Amino acid sequence: MTDRYLPIAEHGIIGDLRTVALVGTDGTIDWYCPGRFDAPSLFASLLDADRGGFFRLAAQKGGRPKQLYMPDTNILLTRYLTKDSVGEVVDFMVPETSDVAAARDLVVRQASSVRGRTTFALECRPAFDYGRVPHEVRLVEGVGAEFTSSAGGCVLRTGVPLELTDDGRGVRAVFAVEEGEQEDVVLEWRGVVRPLVLGETDDLFTRTSEYWQKWVSGSRYRGRWREVVQRSALTLKLLVYHPTGALVAAPTTSLPEQLGGGRNWDYRYAWLRDAAFTVYGLMRLGFLEEAAAFMDWIQRRCEEAGVERDVMIMYGVDGSEDLPETVLDHFEGYRGSRPVRIGNSAVGQRQLDVYGEVMDSVYLYNREVPISYDLWTTLGKRLDWLADHWEEPDEGVWEVRGPRQRFTYSALMTWVAYDRALRVARDRGLPAPTEKWRKIANKAHRFVQEDCWDTDLGAYVMHPGSRLLDASLLVMPLVKFAGPTDPRFLSTLDRIGDELVADSLVSRYAITGHDGLDDDEGTFNLCSFWYVEALTRAGRVREARLVFEKMLTYSNHLGLYAEEIGPSGEALGNFPQAFTHLALISAAVNLDAALDRQRP
Repeated sequence: MTDRYLPIAEHGIIGDLRTVALVGTDGTIDWYCPGRFDAPSLFASLLDADRGGFFRLAAQKGGRPKQLYMPDTNILLTRYLTKDSVGEVVDFMVPETSDVAAARDLVVRQASSVRGRTTFALECRPAFDYGRVPHEVRLVEGVGAEFTSSAGGCVLRTGVPLELTDDGRGVRAVFAVEEGEQEDVVLEWRGVVRPLVLGETDDLFTRTSEYWQKWVSGSRYRGRWREVVQRSALTLKLLVYHPTGALVAAPTTSLPEQLGGGRNWDYRYAWLRDAAFTVYGLMRLGFLEEAAAFMDWIQRRCEEAGVERDVMIMYGVDGSEDLPETVLDHFEGYRGSRPVRIGNSAVGQRQLDVYGEVMDSVYLYNREVPISYDLWTTLGKRLDWLADHWEEPDEGVWEVRGPRQRFTYSALMTWVAYDRALRVARDRGLPAPTEKWRKIANKAHRFVQEDCWDTDLGAYVMHPGSRLLDASLLVMPLVKFAGPTDPRFLSTLDRIGDELVADSLVSRYAITGHDGLDDDEGTFNLCSFWYVEALTRAGRVREARLVFEKMLTYSNHLGLYAEEIGPSGEALGNFPQAFTHLALISAAVNLDAALDRQRP
């Protein structure tokens, strides 16, 4: 079964700021949800090789594939080095903010030969609505093909002669391209079959390239890992749903955290926590436009919050709260990893830490751009709700599906929420119940210090009464809860290093069944970069740099990270993960500064 599925790491992504497509090194688009990240898939052979649908364009003889991004862009180039030729396929989508209104919902693929005569093979086999809806195919000679279903339609526009596949569900072609020549193929969602105009895709390529190069030129990072950091920034930008400013945790669903295991979740939604941290990462690089869009999105969510549950931990990209979790029983899952889920029932969980992350992002944004009074007042109402509930148990940052606990991280971030609110009120002279907030912050601080510290273990633990270490507590000096050389934190750092760290790889916690799930998982890339930053702040800069450099070797060939790393170094979990890339940015920026301070 494994050879039917390309490894997760063997993919790049392209996108238009509303959705993305995963493009494998074998030339296959095996994941694509047209229109928006959480829409039903059109291509999903990544989750079921037979039923999921795919769009393949590659050199017929295969050869050795090499994949890279065009400099400073999200335009993907896959090169095929065959015995007789060198062929290339350029893949891109046109960003929604481009002035090309007609370029919406396009996947553009350009096949060319740069040496010799290259023969390409094309096959497009859509599977509408996660393969649940049948479709019809109509060929239009010399123009392309049209696919229609009750769930929508798409067209394939190309001058390449097409024929139906044997089962009539797709189209295919084999065509040769002479050296220096190019054939174009455009997939358009809800489009009409019409001929490609000469130079049409080249014009789209130019506009797309100029957009990305202009955007990334706004980065103010000039440190040692500029290329790596810029790729992370470009990846984060691809995960922003431009119409609302929401940022998804990852653009995929149900890629497993353990092959054959059940930790397969849908990440195509906007978590308040992930988005807040990501805004911080982008602001560190100087991208304020994205931060402003997120602040508007946060304000709308806060204004819509109810009295009983207050803000949700996650939302649809359009702000919707109804994300029912459903299992696609007809999909076999990536390499047999079932269940395949769409939707996420964690939307109903209580995760009290999100208030801290949101207020921290507000505080950081306010240092650059003063927040509005309307946002301030609605945040105050959310803090009023937190004041009444912060001492209650929750599911915590790791979204456990076991019993609720009073997690240390949730209390820590409660302190962050009120500490940052007090700072904003002081800096801006905004009205606030400062004495009430100060008392809650102090109480949360004492709870962490007195109830969550285990003297015998010499470390902060996951929750009072637990003996479990928790890698989320590496953020203590990052959020200024503990000084970077505080004895308690240093002792916790050492214990985490002894028990949760293997070389540069960091586990979230020891798997003991406490999270309501029995199967195992890989190490967590986010935690590895938190570990780098914690070591940096603790003054262990040489060790931090080594860990950071080692972590860079675990990215894929394009500098992209999935959520986790498996036992043999393979990528596991949804891909690419926003949280990991923002933590990489933060670790790089702080490590750079520490290394600069050490210069003679």
